[in-house]
Amino acid sequence: MTPTSLRLVAHGHTTALRRARFGGAEDGLDEGGLRAALAQARTESGRRGHLRVDDACLSGPEAAATQTADAFGLLPTIEAALADCDYGDWTGRSFEEIAVEQPQALHEWMSIPDLAPHGGESVATVRDRVGRWLDGQRTRGQRIVAVAHPLVIRIAVVHALDLPIATYQQLDVEPLAIIRLTSRGGRWQLRLPAPRAG
Repeated sequence: MTPTSLRLVAHGHTTALRRARFGGAEDGLDEGGLRAALAQARTESGRRGHLRVDDACLSGPEAAATQTADAFGLLPTIEAALADCDYGDWTGRSFEEIAVEQPQALHEWMSIPDLAPHGGESVATVRDRVGRWLDGQRTRGQRIVAVAHPLVIRIAVVHALDLPIATYQQLDVEPLAIIRLTSRGGRWQLRLPAPRAG
């Protein structure tokens, strides 16, 4: 079986990411995020196994995800399953603001994956959505790039490696991080990059 090579790309910086706001799907890349995405695209093009224009490219519906794909010279198709979490009433509000106004609700959301006190999606719901999508990619037998919010990438890695859902909080996925997974139809394997030649 031809292996499936999946590169999960966290979209670049947005104002919402920099200000630790929930959601912000309407935000595109900020100026620094766009510059960084373009710079990384130039660096990535010289690497072995780099992102190629003929790779199948999917992206979350957020402007930042499609703009990141564009910066890499890719032609993304919107994939609803890769959307950021729906934060309900918390959308657009800062983490600090919610911590002050609704500390118990925030604690519950962070410690109990099945709860969604904001009225949007729970972390478990996002995992189920992203996990179904990820499971469907294992047998495609091609190179795929998927660009999404860093939270979605964290949850995808947890699902791919069959880790407890709470582990997503221990993963730090920076904007523009590229996570490489491979599969021959069975389980996903995490591929760590080789060191760069000095």
